[in-house]
Amino acid sequence: MSPELPHLPYGVFSPAGQAPRVGVRVGSRVLDLHVATGRSVLATGSLNALMALGPDVWAEVREQARAAAEADTMSYALEDVTLHLPFEVADYVDFYASLHHASNVGRIFRPDQEPLLPNWRHLPVGYHGRAGTVVPSGTPIVRPSGQRKPPDADAPDFGPSRRLDIEAELGFVVGAGSPLGQPVAHDDFARHVFGVVGLNDWSARDIQAWEYVPLGPFLGKSFATSISHWVTPLAALDAAWVDLPGQEPRPLDYLAPDRARGLDIDVEVEIDGEVVSRPPYSSMYWSPAQMLAHLTANGASLRPGDLFASGTISGPETDQRGSLLELSWGGKEPWGEGRTFLEDGDEVVLRYSAPSTEGGRLTLGEVRGRIGPAVR
Repeated sequence: MSPELPHLPYGVFSPAGQAPRVGVRVGSRVLDLHVATGRSVLATGSLNALMALGPDVWAEVREQARAAAEADTMSYALEDVTLHLPFEVADYVDFYASLHHASNVGRIFRPDQEPLLPNWRHLPVGYHGRAGTVVPSGTPIVRPSGQRKPPDADAPDFGPSRRLDIEAELGFVVGAGSPLGQPVAHDDFARHVFGVVGLNDWSARDIQAWEYVPLGPFLGKSFATSISHWVTPLAALDAAWVDLPGQEPRPLDYLAPDRARGLDIDVEVEIDGEVVSRPPYSSMYWSPAQMLAHLTANGASLRPGDLFASGTISGPETDQRGSLLELSWGGKEPWGEGRTFLEDGDEVVLRYSAPSTEGGRLTLGEVRGRIGPAVR
């Protein structure tokens, strides 16, 4: 069996001079799913129509894709096609689900206090982001400008961020929606979530630090969020589910703590060709299904194309920290050759892998972004 067949991630591509359509990646080639299956929902430039049809259709299309891949039906070389944003983002929510990341941030900013705020172990903390600035891998990232106020300054000024950062995350793509006023139960996660993407939540730490009290992140994060071109379907991750490291105190029943599970997904953070961190997603405190259950606990509805992210993935070791804020300990402990935060021209690459259902590991979609200067 080809090692690519257990994966078959979905994306949107266009051959030269042709309109975008849905495909699956098979190694270094892209299979045209509309030609392979005859389904009109796959002749569009977005996965949303397919995702809206729900898990029974997802399973049927995956079987058709696998059969077509084995027969090598109507595929293109990857270098001969243009890749696009794989789905239209409806809403975007970013969580804060890593115990190690949240604890590190607390120690950096509140060294004389408890690192975690009182609610953190009771609910998955999150904020509502900006769907319109979610961009596909490879999109240049313009350094954002905004208000900055260093601790020793009397007043803020306006200018380019001096503390531009990454956040290595995993994104979850909602397929089937839900009615307004009806929470989605923890155990219905797979009925609504279509798959996962790699995600970089770019963050301007100096802008964020001045603006976030009392309502949380705003302009320090809304300028860009990068995701992979390829969406790995949940079915490809059947071998990746693992037990959570542990939750104490026991979360409330709607978060189903006795059934909550995490994912064995390894992340690699590379900056200008140097691997600076390898965060393990298996170390996350809150599970994907718990995040979705909490997201809808108040009756908030889901729509096809909703995206929710894990928050920065950080492990317990220094070389497992998923942000430069942590790697440089707030800019006080430079990494590499005296580096703290991102400089213009830096290229960041996030890579992901997970266990395959057929043995070995799958290579999930990578996320690239190069920093360009602020607009003057």
